[in-house]
Amino acid sequence: MSFTLFTSKATLLLFIGFLISGAINAQELYQPRSVQNAYKNGTRAYDGNPGEKYWQNRGIYEMHIQIDPPNRKIIGEQKITYTNNSPDTLKRLNYKLILNHHKPAAPRLRTVTNDYLTSGMHINSYTENGVQRKWENNERDGINKVIQLAEPLAPNSSIELTFDWHFDVSKQSGREGAIDSTTFFLAYFYPRVAVYDDYEGWDFMPYAGSQEFYNNFNDYSFEVTVPKNYIVWATGDLMNPREVLQKKYADLLEQSMTSDEVIRIMTQEDVKNKAVTMQNETNTWKWKADNITDITIATSNQYNWDAGSVVVDSATGRRASFQAAYDAPSKDFKNMVKYGMNTLSWFSNHIPGVPYQFSKMTVVRGFANMEYPMMANDSSNDDEKFTRFVMQHEVAHTYFPFYMGINETRFAFMDEGWATAFEYFIGIEDLGYEQATENFKRFRVERWSNNPSLELDLPIITPSNIMSGLGAGTNSYGKAALGYLALRDYLGDEMFLTALHGFMDRWNGKHPIPWDMFYSFNDITGENLNWFWNNWFFSNNYMDIAICKVKVGGNSAKIQINNIGGMAVPFDVVVELKNGDTKTFHQTPEVWKDDLSAATIKLKDVKDIVQIKLDGGIWMDADLENNVWEKKD
Repeated sequence: MSFTLFTSKATLLLFIGFLISGAINAQELYQPRSVQNAYKNGTRAYDGNPGEKYWQNRGIYEMHIQIDPPNRKIIGEQKITYTNNSPDTLKRLNYKLILNHHKPAAPRLRTVTNDYLTSGMHINSYTENGVQRKWENNERDGINKVIQLAEPLAPNSSIELTFDWHFDVSKQSGREGAIDSTTFFLAYFYPRVAVYDDYEGWDFMPYAGSQEFYNNFNDYSFEVTVPKNYIVWATGDLMNPREVLQKKYADLLEQSMTSDEVIRIMTQEDVKNKAVTMQNETNTWKWKADNITDITIATSNQYNWDAGSVVVDSATGRRASFQAAYDAPSKDFKNMVKYGMNTLSWFSNHIPGVPYQFSKMTVVRGFANMEYPMMANDSSNDDEKFTRFVMQHEVAHTYFPFYMGINETRFAFMDEGWATAFEYFIGIEDLGYEQATENFKRFRVERWSNNPSLELDLPIITPSNIMSGLGAGTNSYGKAALGYLALRDYLGDEMFLTALHGFMDRWNGKHPIPWDMFYSFNDITGENLNWFWNNWFFSNNYMDIAICKVKVGGNSAKIQINNIGGMAVPFDVVVELKNGDTKTFHQTPEVWKDDLSAATIKLKDVKDIVQIKLDGGIWMDADLENNVWEKKD
């Protein structure tokens, strides 16, 4: 076990840490008061595990949804059995009505056209435990709707809630909406009980079109009624394929579930010939998904449908299905299932190296490039490689935030950052190290390293729900990914994966916050990494190192490197010799562990040096001019 001792106070704290597990963690990382209370109350533990008193609420959702394109009115009937596992008596419930974001007066971070605007979500009726309650659809209703309960909900008690509701699908498609006149993608479309958690209570965070979501783990069973010749794709398992599909296509779907090859289940011509679905006036597609944070639904009468499957758990032989739904002009989707099967296998067996936990993944050609549990709404692109790249990023989100119940709204770096890191690893596999690295630098790093603005240097820990623009995106994606990749460089591949797997094992199906992640890595590695967490996630440092002094003698050299930006970055020292040879000496973030401002590097077996260069790779330096030393004649 290796620790860095900074002061006598730190020495004392470390000594206490050996005696009292995890105490050091509480002292060295900043915690908001609400987070402090969670650790004080025993719902979270300083060794990174859920506390002995950890709890989370959940619901059982049963729904019937009616869709009748091109009519954009969606009608729903819904029952929620909501269980209060908290120690608190709940006198009110907060409901999330995300589709109120489409109201003309709703606050938004992005401009929209009139086609995006609707009248929002309408609740036609509402009951509590079978008793009708008044629900006022107020024009001022926003994303959050607080309802005082007729009877308080005691700890360890449940309440049965029912809703009849309707809304209009927006013509302008974004994360959800009408992809075309008869192709709809429904997301965030039903009333849900907001998260009530152990450190903030009710989630009242607004949605303004940019940040993402924070949801309970629930069980869902839902039915989707559509006209004949319409196909439905959705989160979960289709429970009645032979009731809605004609035999040939039901057989093909069943075959695809165990096929290593891509199966063209149907084409647009099949649908036009009315050969695919049962020829009832309407068909009702029944779905089920348990212990999942959300559901989405897509339907079309003109899309192609491909599917295949792959073994994702070699220990058990369990397979997962990968499916694609797309229109004929989207030629970049024709290989989507092949790429997707490879993606499920790669993530399951390499990095993160945790078997894909769901039964399937479906990518629908839309406009959003957006992930959902078991679904993605991805745009078409002329560059098939870019389409594959986007899909891989969305599939990576399976782990964060859908396996780990991340609060994406407040801590986006805990899901986007990990997905971005995973995307880089699989990019190396697909494109080779050099191309993947250039892509990563271009799309994920350059806007931070080359832009010295105040917002871009805000600490990653800054809540993403209060940020916007480049700062929010940089913190959530590239900067956070660089932090995780720097940690891997420091720990080494084996220990890094051991710690990552340990954290995921402890917190899957729960709601981890950043401190749970930091403390889990500390505990599992047996090392106090708080110096690293403070540097990468709590500071406003940036990436800029410089050669300060060089002393060459005989077959060795000593180089003093100043850390101008203050970030604990890995880098290569590239030495060019007189005979034309080059030698590369990799330095991990450990060189900054004792002194974040400067490091001295000693090189051996180097003779007749003519140039020394610092190369940060993906950790792009803000100023390259001071990264080179050349021998003077």
